Amino acid sequence: MPDGRSPELPEVQAFLASFPDTVAVDVFFADLSGVIRGKRYPIEDLPRIWTDGLTFPASVFLLDTTGRSHDPGGKGFSDGDPDALGQPIPGSLQPVPWAETPLGQLMLTFEVDGEPLAFEPRNVLKRAVDRLKELDLRPVVAFELEFYLLDRERGPGRTPQPPYSPITRQRDAISQVYGMDRVDSFGPLLQDIVTTCRRQGIPTGAISAEYAPGQFEINLRHVTDPLLAADQSVMFKRAVKGVARKHGMQATFMAKPYPEEAGSGLHMHVSLLDREGRNVFDGGTRTASETLLHAMGGFLAVMPEAMAFLAPNVNSYRRFEPNIFVPISRSWGFENRSTALRVPMGDGASRRIECRVPGADANPYLALAVLLAGIHHGIVNRIDPGKPHEGNATEAFDPALPMRPRKALEVLESSRVLPLYLGSDYPRLYAACKLAEYDEFDWLISPQEYDWYLQAE
Repeated sequence: MPDGRSPELPEVQAFLASFPDTVAVDVFFADLSGVIRGKRYPIEDLPRIWTDGLTFPASVFLLDTTGRSHDPGGKGFSDGDPDALGQPIPGSLQPVPWAETPLGQLMLTFEVDGEPLAFEPRNVLKRAVDRLKELDLRPVVAFELEFYLLDRERGPGRTPQPPYSPITRQRDAISQVYGMDRVDSFGPLLQDIVTTCRRQGIPTGAISAEYAPGQFEINLRHVTDPLLAADQSVMFKRAVKGVARKHGMQATFMAKPYPEEAGSGLHMHVSLLDREGRNVFDGGTRTASETLLHAMGGFLAVMPEAMAFLAPNVNSYRRFEPNIFVPISRSWGFENRSTALRVPMGDGASRRIECRVPGADANPYLALAVLLAGIHHGIVNRIDPGKPHEGNATEAFDPALPMRPRKALEVLESSRVLPLYLGSDYPRLYAACKLAEYDEFDWLISPQEYDWYLQAE
């Protein structure tokens, strides 16, 4: 068996040489809900893992947010819960800088009998990417993620509360969007996130204070591999949470942790390159090419089917409100942050779509998959997106959009376009898993119910 220093394992060899004190490696993947799952192995097992892979029950990709299996589509209890083989993703072997004990981490992707596991989210995205490859088009992708820093101590009723600044020793209490004082107040933590991302090969860009106390956004840079972009998004979320713990805080990508404050979004930027490397969204003397218009038309057409992926949790739908910068209509516009699809201005070579619909709690593989599916659908069917919206596009809810979690799953179950891209069974399996999760959620008694309905005798 290779010992890690063998020439056939250059990535393992380089990692062990650079980080000789590493005692264990976390092998992990993101499940249907974006929850990180995996195992921790002694570092001595790394060469074997790299060479032979690891097996996990395939049904791990159909668990609900709490980790419970509901046997969706007979996958889990009914089929004997067979294994799938997890293989290392090249380039994902990285150190874990926030860990007290020197650790490494390695991401896995899964197959069964030599074929990609159909209901692994990463493979769902790969199917959508492959459809664009059939057109000789290559997506260039970047994610922007908003998140909240929280105090580790909960407020009354176990509600979250903003953290104390390590610089000012004051609890963050006002929004001050783009306020540099707020960035400075949490500067050591934010810089630690950036440094950690650099050590893990995650290309970060601008940092900004957002619309609520303790809320920030860090941009990831554009990459030419959409699978890598989604991998980096998963790694980024893990890094943010890990660094926050290291600094005595909690980080959350929950869509709406405070009912009275802004929600957290996952904004996806996409352009398309042809085989010569030209951006087909570049309209030349026009602001937008026909390909760009058709791409947007396709996503807006499938947006009702896609809502269950873009807003996956009960909490996700609390983010959608009128008259804030969260899309509630099938709309697009130039430099318009109230629309579902925004076309940022700039030179033609950088022309792109910004999808502003998903919450930060969305699975990045699945959110990107439905965006790319819509783009392909629009291009091949030459779908007209209508006129660009001017002014506020969030005055009223679009009646065609399912803005409640069960309604979104109902629309997904009857979808006709997304199964052509995500896999014929995947929308049904996803819906079955989330419906069981919602049933479990509805069964629980909330504190509000006691406040409203528990009568003193």
